[in-house]
Amino acid sequence: MTASRAQLTLTEVEAIAREAHAAQRDKAGRPYSEHLAAVAEGVRARGGSDEQIAAAWLHDAVEDDALSEQWLAGAALPQKVKDLVLAVTKRDGEDLPAYSRRILATPGALLIKEADLAHNADPARLAVLEPATRTRLTEKYALVRELLGLTVPQPSAEQRD
Repeated sequence: MTASRAQLTLTEVEAIAREAHAAQRDKAGRPYSEHLAAVAEGVRARGGSDEQIAAAWLHDAVEDDALSEQWLAGAALPQKVKDLVLAVTKRDGEDLPAYSRRILATPGALLIKEADLAHNADPARLAVLEPATRTRLTEKYALVRELLGLTVPQPSAEQRD
C-alpha cells in the first residue's frame, strides 16, 4: 500500500495560482493576481469553505491556459476542488446557458461564480475600460447573473406602495 501524498494547502494553492498567472494582466492592465485574490476573498467573505477558496484561486487557471486540465487532474487537491474549478471553467464555443447550467449543477460552484462576477462587475474596475468594452462586459455579466438566478428581484408596484 502506498502512502497518499499530502494535499496542497491554501497558501500553496495561492502561490501556484499567482505564479501561473504571473505574466497575465486583466482588461484594465492590472496584474491578474489581484482578480484572483479578490475572488478568493469574496468567497471567504460569503462563508465559503476552504475547498471553495482554493477553487477560487484556480477558477481561471484552466480557462486561461495558465494551468492545464492534466495539471489539475494530477494536482494534490481534493476532488471537490477539481470539480469546482472545472464547473466554473468556460469552454471554447460553450454558450452561456450551458455554462450556467453546469455551475448550478455543481454544489458550491455558484458561490465562486458569484464572487467572480461581483469583482468583474465592480464599477471601479469597469470605469477604466473603453466604453464599448465596458458596455459589452456589463451586459454579459448581467446575463450570466440572470441565468444563475443572482439578479436582485425588483419590487412590484404593490410592494413599493
